[in-house]
Amino acid sequence: MTTEGIVIDGESLTPAGVDAVARHDAPVSIAAGAREAVRESRARIADVLGGDEAVYGVNTGFGSMSDTRIDAADREALQANLVRSHAAGAGSELDTAAVRALLVTRLNALAKGYSGIRERVLDVLVGLLNEGVHPVVPSRGSLGASGDLAPLAHMSRVLIGEGQADVAGERMPAAEALAAADLEPVTLQAKEGLALINGTQLTTGVAALALVDAERVLRSADTAGALTTEVTMSTTASCAPAIHEVRPHDGQAVSARHIRNLTAGSEVLDHHRDCDRVQDAYSIRCLPQVHGAVRDALDHLRAAVATELNSATDNPLVFAGDRVGPRASGTDRAAVVSGGNFHGEVLALRLGYAASALAELAAISERRTDRLLNPETQEPHLEPFLAPDSGLHSGLMIPQYTAASLVNDLRSLGQPTLDNASVSGAQEDHVSMSAGAAYNFREAVEKAATVVGVELLCGAQGREFLDPGLALGAGTAAAYDLVREVSEPVAGDRALADDMAAVGDLVRAGLVEDAVARALDAPLA
Repeated sequence: MTTEGIVIDGESLTPAGVDAVARHDAPVSIAAGAREAVRESRARIADVLGGDEAVYGVNTGFGSMSDTRIDAADREALQANLVRSHAAGAGSELDTAAVRALLVTRLNALAKGYSGIRERVLDVLVGLLNEGVHPVVPSRGSLGASGDLAPLAHMSRVLIGEGQADVAGERMPAAEALAAADLEPVTLQAKEGLALINGTQLTTGVAALALVDAERVLRSADTAGALTTEVTMSTTASCAPAIHEVRPHDGQAVSARHIRNLTAGSEVLDHHRDCDRVQDAYSIRCLPQVHGAVRDALDHLRAAVATELNSATDNPLVFAGDRVGPRASGTDRAAVVSGGNFHGEVLALRLGYAASALAELAAISERRTDRLLNPETQEPHLEPFLAPDSGLHSGLMIPQYTAASLVNDLRSLGQPTLDNASVSGAQEDHVSMSAGAAYNFREAVEKAATVVGVELLCGAQGREFLDPGLALGAGTAAAYDLVREVSEPVAGDRALADDMAAVGDLVRAGLVEDAVARALDAPLA
């Protein structure tokens, strides 16, 4: 696919921009204003280096060794040693998209101009992204305070020509990978190693990608719920604007509007509009309230991710001398301040909340699937388990088992990952575990997508039991047609794992919402 380039300025990177770079190889470039800010910041570090004051990370050791002064002759070695010693991760390797997200988010944070690095460091990061040089990064080791140290250190080793990298599917030593891309290793100078490895970029990058996916799953869940509403001969009266105007939660109103738009023009709904059913089950009637609450939770996470993407999160930070108080280290021209912007709590809490919200989205979807299948609760026009000859055939009985199993998994993922471990000689005595929260959220998105895909699969099968002369709504008809491109109607028992995977992939890839947007001539929000 053709993707426009992303200009890195430290101010305007979005989750969609991270997605474009990480998954679609959008090229990156540095804004002129960001380059100027980086030059000014480096000049302040040079001013500090000319003085005698102990300044953390510039002429001292790190963590509990912050009181140890480092001679000028050893400062380059200090930065390289920092990167080497902190590359102590473990576990499975990050996939390419996560590595690219790590690179672009770190690049953007450094481009703000508060880290004291040289432009050359930025340029090599740009080269890694644009030339497809992907550091090999173990996924585990971050505590989410002092940033994502170990993963970022593995990433940073490649800049100095150490470690390994993947280039065009081939793994090679970092020095060879840099040479293949016509890039020279960086000799890190004062502050630069610390600036590279100190920040929340693993958490933020993984969260940004998973958030893009989660919002796709949510929009697909609105579509699946709308299809189930039609197939079960339910009503959209519960989505009337008046109901949601008197309880004006933003997400609730959006989901209600989606259901109305998706089912607009439905002859199925018109056909039974005057039936004598008084109320639908909660899983259908309360769809706007539940999906809307999930939407609000994801919006809460999006706000934190959007801010974090464009924040300076390393330590210490470098400011103009007159910008901070007298307790800062440095000179009249430069203030170097130790703080805690590397602490991932703001992301960890919201990631846990968002994972719990996805568990609820999957739970209500699975309940709607049950109403499509269960002979004790389904409508008379539907056959038990949507089987063509129930008893002889099991139909779609077992996909609902799988959905229920995944809902159980999701509920455990929704438990907070928050814990504490005191490290670095008790200097770093409270951490956030934000990277673990990001991984849990990413896994929750994957599992919720499968559950929503099962509902779509069953909703499409339920359509086969309706009068074919009655049209679905424009949006739900588009979703039904898309499902049928990858899964034929169940005319007799067959293994359904491939069908489930194919429909789940439609959800994950955003193809469901794309098909609906084309049909409605407007995207879902």
